[in-house]
Amino acid sequence: MKNNHSFLVLFLCFSLNISLCLGGDTISANKPLSFGQTIVSSGGNFELGIFRPGKSVNFYIGIWYKSDNFGKTVVWVANRDRSLGSSANLTILQGNLVLLDRFQGLVWSTHIPRKVTPKNSVVAVLRDDGNLILSDMSNSSTPLILWQSFDYPTDTFLPGAKLGYDKRTKRKQVLISWKNLNDPAPGLFSLELDTRHSQLVIKWNRTTQYWASGTWTGDTFRLMSEMRSDYLDNYTYTDNENESYFTYSLYYSAITSRLVMDVSGQIKQLTWFNNSTSWNQFWAAPKKQCNVYANCGAFGVCNNANLSCNCLSGFKPRSDREWNTNDYSGGCVREGKLQCNAITEDNDKFWMSSIMRLPASPDTNITVGAASQCRSTCFSNCSCTAYTYDGTRTCSIWNGELFNLQQLSKIETGRTIFIKSGSPEAQIKAKKSMKLKAILSSITALMLLLIGSFSYIYYRRRMAKRADRRKGTQGAQISHWHKAEGEAKVLMKENNDEVIDVPYFQLETILAATDNFSNENKIGQGGFGPVYKGIFPGGKEIAVKRLSSHSGQGIDEFKNEVTLIAKLQHRNLVRLFGYCINAKEQILLYEYMPNKSLDAFIFDGKLCKILDWKKRYDIILGIARGLAYLHHDSRLRIIHRDLKTGNILLDEEMNPKISDFGLARIVEGKSTEANTKKVVGTFGYMSPEYASDGLFSIKSDVFSFGVVVLEIISGRKNTGFYQSEEALNLLGYAWRLWIEERAMQLTEKSLLESCNRSEVLKCINVALLCVQEDSNARPNMSDVIVMLVREGMSLPKPNRAAFAKRTHMSRTSSSPSKVSNNQLTITAAGGR
Repeated sequence: MKNNHSFLVLFLCFSLNISLCLGGDTISANKPLSFGQTIVSSGGNFELGIFRPGKSVNFYIGIWYKSDNFGKTVVWVANRDRSLGSSANLTILQGNLVLLDRFQGLVWSTHIPRKVTPKNSVVAVLRDDGNLILSDMSNSSTPLILWQSFDYPTDTFLPGAKLGYDKRTKRKQVLISWKNLNDPAPGLFSLELDTRHSQLVIKWNRTTQYWASGTWTGDTFRLMSEMRSDYLDNYTYTDNENESYFTYSLYYSAITSRLVMDVSGQIKQLTWFNNSTSWNQFWAAPKKQCNVYANCGAFGVCNNANLSCNCLSGFKPRSDREWNTNDYSGGCVREGKLQCNAITEDNDKFWMSSIMRLPASPDTNITVGAASQCRSTCFSNCSCTAYTYDGTRTCSIWNGELFNLQQLSKIETGRTIFIKSGSPEAQIKAKKSMKLKAILSSITALMLLLIGSFSYIYYRRRMAKRADRRKGTQGAQISHWHKAEGEAKVLMKENNDEVIDVPYFQLETILAATDNFSNENKIGQGGFGPVYKGIFPGGKEIAVKRLSSHSGQGIDEFKNEVTLIAKLQHRNLVRLFGYCINAKEQILLYEYMPNKSLDAFIFDGKLCKILDWKKRYDIILGIARGLAYLHHDSRLRIIHRDLKTGNILLDEEMNPKISDFGLARIVEGKSTEANTKKVVGTFGYMSPEYASDGLFSIKSDVFSFGVVVLEIISGRKNTGFYQSEEALNLLGYAWRLWIEERAMQLTEKSLLESCNRSEVLKCINVALLCVQEDSNARPNMSDVIVMLVREGMSLPKPNRAAFAKRTHMSRTSSSPSKVSNNQLTITAAGGR
């Protein structure tokens, strides 16, 4: 009966995801860790206990981040080769930390060769850096470390740990990926230190190297500029007579960082800021998933264009179930059997695949007189899998399974490879099966299309009748405005072959959601038109931006905004939910921001008090991270060109999101600047080189960011800001206070009592660096983030701010103006 009660308690613990904390951070012979219990490091950073990964039914002993914010992010696993059953015990036995199953059988041990006298002097302590240390405490003043988990990492490399080689013990620290997300057993990919060349390398199956960091230069690895030691982490490399190792530490406590050998075959540096909601990928290597060795398994082809896996012609997935879950490691198998003992070549065929990146070095290279001789050589060799002929008498032959095939784009240089396939009978059977599947799929798709069409027509009619009942004559207006979705797609794809991966909304649906764009639902007015709140089916709230015909934003700007935002995913960028376009209407549908735009708060005498200094500082950081993503981290390099407080929206938690990408531009490759014949933007936020010469770059956005920061701190607009003694804008006023060492006077009065003085001065310093006249002197946004978050950092002194002095001008200078002779278009300084 007692055993039944114990089993019931354990079942409830794990079914409700409850851990019983032992209290403290120590395991000893007298205080073992039982099934369902945990210990926590002294500072509360890490927790050790039994966990169940993903959807697995197996249990393991591991270490994870204690905070619930991280989820159960596991950083170390003890028994990754052997899972646990329904009961276990982690204790000290004869000087070793051992894991025993319910039958007292040994599951895992530290395997320390020396034996300690049985006086219970050995304890295991979980430290606050995530290191589990086994020590002999017989001499309390100088405890002897017997074993530590940092010397035996699994897939995660934490700050303070070492990745390298101990020349005294001949022990090597290696990161090995999990087998998959549900199984921590050693996987196919490993990261280790190549001491001979002083570099990090990633290997497949612990044998085939497919990525290297390049030699350590004293500051970073030669081919890994992302690992600059002056950024978020301090990377160091040590090589002496005792050991060679690579390690890193954090510059500041505001960030949690870990380096993981991922199941994808990439090594990833993941970070978590204090106000984050998920792990952020700081960098990954190799950068392209297709460059991971055997990414698609045997006879699988990785497509560089869309990073998908496909089987070679004549092959099929080894496991459809695994491929349906995007696990391609099992690769592909032939659909038919090879007839190796056939008399003629008709029994085995060769499939031709063009523009391919070939597998690793061929097994054999021979000299032949023609391509036909190369083919015959492969045919007559039962082990031959594939061949290539370079046209210069060189025949390359591969035996066995083919790995690491890549399908290149038409503009890349590739080779043609011929792969031996199965017998014609098997091929014919396979083709018939594929044809049958295609017919069945077509019939199913047609039926679904018919059902969907009838449902859609029924829904449209209901919506039209409902709108007619509300507005009477609304039906005629809808009929006049409505254009087919096909016409909208033609407009969006005109001069652009790219697919717009954004949902199209019918105008009727938008009219019903906004009550025909009623004034009661209007929530804002921007330079390009009004914004309305819409209630869509299911009660979902969406912001509807209706572009006015006289706004100056044409179809090109509209298409630009739709295509750009569709490709951007970041917590500090507004999300686009859909669009509607026809001859009379251009409409964008965004996620609804209940707190509207930033300028509605900081320039309002009452609402500004809602934003204390901490919230304003978080908003500054959020804007900086969003811009850094656009400039450096997104798959496109984007210059916003119209950053201002009116284009910073605030969600329900006052988190900032950059919006309005109608004027944004993509710059190709590694370029960071471009020019334009038509200058567009908002007065007061445009950089001098852009306003005067039409030159825009990422430094143009940096300039606008500096203006926004000064407006957030001061609560004053840069435009229309004057002093009685001379005509100064906000930049000139801030610069004068700075050189007179009175910068704190720039701060809005409501913030003076509660603000962090050092943070305010740091933000003003950074803002003035961003608005310098010389664009080359301005920092990048990645450098701005470092300057903002790193404590105690010595910042550069700014040079004179642009537009520091001006002659007196009318207060109406911030109003919209038309295109002038020099093609300068200024939008209103107000929010959109």
